[in-house]
Amino acid sequence: MRAITACVLACWLVIPGMAMAQPAAENPVVVELYTSQGCSSCPPADAILARLAKRSDVMALALHVDYWDYIGWKDTFANPAFTQRQRDYARVAGARTIYTPQMIVGGMDHLVGVRAIELEKLLKSHAGKPPEVKLTLTRKGSLLQVRAKALRPLQHGAIVQLVRYDPSRTVTIERGENSGRTINYVNTVRELTKLANWDGSAEFARDVKIAGSGSFAVIIQEPGPGSVLVAARAR
Repeated sequence: MRAITACVLACWLVIPGMAMAQPAAENPVVVELYTSQGCSSCPPADAILARLAKRSDVMALALHVDYWDYIGWKDTFANPAFTQRQRDYARVAGARTIYTPQMIVGGMDHLVGVRAIELEKLLKSHAGKPPEVKLTLTRKGSLLQVRAKALRPLQHGAIVQLVRYDPSRTVTIERGENSGRTINYVNTVRELTKLANWDGSAEFARDVKIAGSGSFAVIIQEPGPGSVLVAARAR
């Protein structure tokens, strides 16, 4: 199977190798959207993510991939590390393909990024899960204090990650499948940095110097990447 350049419902690439009652906002459900400015199927999913970003019970993040850059427009937010993260999710799931737009909910459930009804069902499912880790973030200027305590033994351990994202950026696309469109992108991830491996046996405490524009969040999830155990935004 080869990569296709026409995007109808979703853009696929072979890999080598909404309203609801809001639960506690301190542990939002993480939704990762894998998207591209060069994919004509992505703007509807980008719009769904923009609506999700207004909810306190959801941490909606857009990760732009680079594998559609060759079809006429180089995504200005694309990062090969995000493409690799999507590949890693696919490997864990036993999938042969990666595609855009794709959403991954809670690090576990994968779906085409325009299926709003299916997405809402997954959000409700994840919101009903009991917390496994208590995470507290305290921001003091350019210093972010990260504190986490496991509420049960972490059988597989966890990865603590710092996310830097732009809440809103507008891009005029001049070439490719979305040529002539001006799109507002929300919660665009610019950096996703591993802070530490953590086994959960003792409290995690780290003071992190944060730099760069935008907003910050911390995600703690099982290796793989696997299930998201907890997430929080830096206020």
